[in-house]
Amino acid sequence: MSNVIDTTVLDLVRQTAPAAVLEPADAIDMPTAYVSREHIVDVCRALRDHAGLQFSFLVEITAVDYHPAEPRYEVVYHLACLGEAFAQPGGAAPARRLRLKVRVPETDPRVPTLTGVWPAANWLEREVYDLFGIVFTGHPDLRRILTPDDWTGHPLRKDYPVQVRKDAAAWSPMELTPEEFAANIQAARAASARLAQKPD
Repeated sequence: MSNVIDTTVLDLVRQTAPAAVLEPADAIDMPTAYVSREHIVDVCRALRDHAGLQFSFLVEITAVDYHPAEPRYEVVYHLACLGEAFAQPGGAAPARRLRLKVRVPETDPRVPTLTGVWPAANWLEREVYDLFGIVFTGHPDLRRILTPDDWTGHPLRKDYPVQVRKDAAAWSPMELTPEEFAANIQAARAASARLAQKPD
């Protein structure tokens, strides 16, 4: 598999999202492109929905802190088209992987949420928010996921103190009845469905 992004992928995305700014990027392991944060939702929707692309699987969202460089952060998305076995009606696209990167300035660390495109983005975006402090605007439930709610700072930022001692303010085991657990799942699915139906 070539690590150079196929220009037909970019051309198909540009047909569906003509305002999007896309820029091929060097990578050693998979095709990669930079996307402007204003167009990340449109680009990802085009990648998911176009019959010739079908990137239906959001594999991962992570981030990088390049402090003290500016823009300081990059949010990184790994996508996959699963090929014929998971083809959408109207044709199959070849199995392939793709990485998207969004540059994010230190002074305004925000990126639009992708939960309306892939509901699986929910917890992935929460993890990036928790560890890097990057806000995903429009996220249905953006709160910490790995550190306690009363934690101060974001541990994967380059300027975060190396050694931190912090006692938990409060602790109690999470105890849910099966009915409460089922209700939480239904509420999360309903919130994702509402987001998917919202016009941008």
